[in-house]
Amino acid sequence: MAKGYLVVNVYNDTIANPIKNAKIKIYKDDVLLNEQLTNEDGQTNLISLDTVDKNFSLEDQHEIRPYETYELVVEALGLTPTKIDGVQIFDNITSIQNVYLTSIDENDSSENIIIPPNILWEPTSPNNITSTTENTNDETPYVLNKVIIPENIIVHDGIPSNTSASNYTVPFTDYIKNVASSEIYSTWPTETLKANILAIISFTLNRIFTEWYPSKGYNFTITSTTSYDQKYTRNGTIFLPISKIVDEIFDNYIRQGFRVEPLLAHYKSKTDEPGNLSQWGSKELGDKGYNYLEILKYYYGNNINIAEGTVTDEYPYAFTTNLKKGDCSKNVYILQNTLNYIRSSYPGIPVIENPSGYFNDVTENTVKVFQKVFNLPQTGIVDYATWYKISYIFVAVSKMTNSIYQ
Repeated sequence: MAKGYLVVNVYNDTIANPIKNAKIKIYKDDVLLNEQLTNEDGQTNLISLDTVDKNFSLEDQHEIRPYETYELVVEALGLTPTKIDGVQIFDNITSIQNVYLTSIDENDSSENIIIPPNILWEPTSPNNITSTTENTNDETPYVLNKVIIPENIIVHDGIPSNTSASNYTVPFTDYIKNVASSEIYSTWPTETLKANILAIISFTLNRIFTEWYPSKGYNFTITSTTSYDQKYTRNGTIFLPISKIVDEIFDNYIRQGFRVEPLLAHYKSKTDEPGNLSQWGSKELGDKGYNYLEILKYYYGNNINIAEGTVTDEYPYAFTTNLKKGDCSKNVYILQNTLNYIRSSYPGIPVIENPSGYFNDVTENTVKVFQKVFNLPQTGIVDYATWYKISYIFVAVSKMTNSIYQ
């Protein structure tokens, strides 16, 4: 039988507060299959689980679900026990399940979470990004003066007019990973994944750039409803191939010619409509050897190109160049002190004694451990993806620390 893999990360409310010795039980049809304790960084070992053959996710079919699902029960001292049903495991793919436990509420004994099926598998789900998203009225939304990659966005978990639906503040990169993991299959060709992720990023950034919902009086950035926007699955499983691509290109977006605004990149599971990307069609093009830009031009026209947005000022240091063993600079010194600061929440990351600005063996090893904890390629080189993940975690830890002492 095919095998997939699972890593579970457990936090107390925020990624800045991982939980050591949280107990994870994995069930299938009420049978206990595996039991794990998280390490000092809140993470389990890599867990191997049975699943279905990859080939079922490589064709548009609805007879055999192309992934297996499992149930997790997560417990930690003083926190609300949480059950997650529907954790998804694909053939030869590592699934990442983040679990955020909360303090025990006297009114609640446990929390039960159900992860819905992937949009491509669920036959009753509407096509993604339907025509209701078109700007067909005469109202012109407010437009920002440049494309900003924010730290967080606010996701409304329902249709815009549903005032009882919850709003969730979600880190931008986590939102993109979640949508891509909810709408496409992680087993697809890398260039296909990249093309679809760029469409998701561009659609999201267009909503931000035009302030589409705030300009209409709503207090959120985007909805989780596919008839209006994209599918965001609260507590959804994230897949490693998707996670890695998002970390590498999260500030890239599609634009037409030299226009500033991100393309409102429409897409559906299958379509021949001009200006709409077909998700299954993009998979076929990836199989034929098309790269991500060729795929995007096939659907959105030859005048599109890829631009870069400005990363939020919340991150105190902007990426300049790769940092690696043997380098000596102020940026290495900043890196060393930043990693040491992050250790206050992630003690499994080795300390760098006496930071000097010289990228030595100890620094390289510390970077590799950081990359392992946060599901990045363990190269020991601080590239773009690693630098911004370090910045993101640094900001999260700083905010938590400041809230404690204020």
